[in-house]
Amino acid sequence: MTKNAELKGSSFTLSVLHLMDDNLDSAMQVLSDKVSKAPAFFDGAPVVVDISRLHAQLDFFQLKTTIEKTGMLVVGVTGCKQNQVREAAKLAGLAVMNPAKQANRVNDPIQTPTKVITTPIRSGQQVYAKNADLVVLNHVSAGAEIIADGSIHVYGVLRGRAIAGASGQKEAHIFCQNLQSELLSIAGTYWLSETIPEQYAARPVKVSLKEDSLNIEHLTL
Repeated sequence: MTKNAELKGSSFTLSVLHLMDDNLDSAMQVLSDKVSKAPAFFDGAPVVVDISRLHAQLDFFQLKTTIEKTGMLVVGVTGCKQNQVREAAKLAGLAVMNPAKQANRVNDPIQTPTKVITTPIRSGQQVYAKNADLVVLNHVSAGAEIIADGSIHVYGVLRGRAIAGASGQKEAHIFCQNLQSELLSIAGTYWLSETIPEQYAARPVKVSLKEDSLNIEHLTL
């Protein structure tokens, strides 16, 4: 019998908009400013809204409409502390997402082979190293996306998007020989190209996450 559909688990990269207080007008201004710097990147990009720090009652229909005016697509909310808030979000057509619980660490973690790519990664292509590090022995073009649950190593020019620690691994790093990236991200914390300090452009670098902020330094042998 021919299968008409098949449901499988998968992994996607989602931006999370953290609302820090009840001043939504200010939050939307910050979001609009961010989107205006890279409209092509954010256009149609899915976003999850974290409302865990809010105290005032939200109009989810208005929240969804306001955010989508920036071009982003609201797919869900997280941080709902009360059942009535969860139900209100569902009525607005939003998925209610709960943070994944971190599994207990074991003394001998399973070692997954590193994924190695030897060919150029061209615009429009996406490479994902699930539960592994990713090593690219070539160039990553603008418009391409490389993702790893572990660290990323690029031994050519990195012009596309590099997303390390995609499953939340804050110890992940990004190493590259020539940094010209559109986006760098580790465990959900990211920089767009205009955020990357100019002195690191086209240089060998190492990027890590320290105290929930990205840290970049020159890579020396």
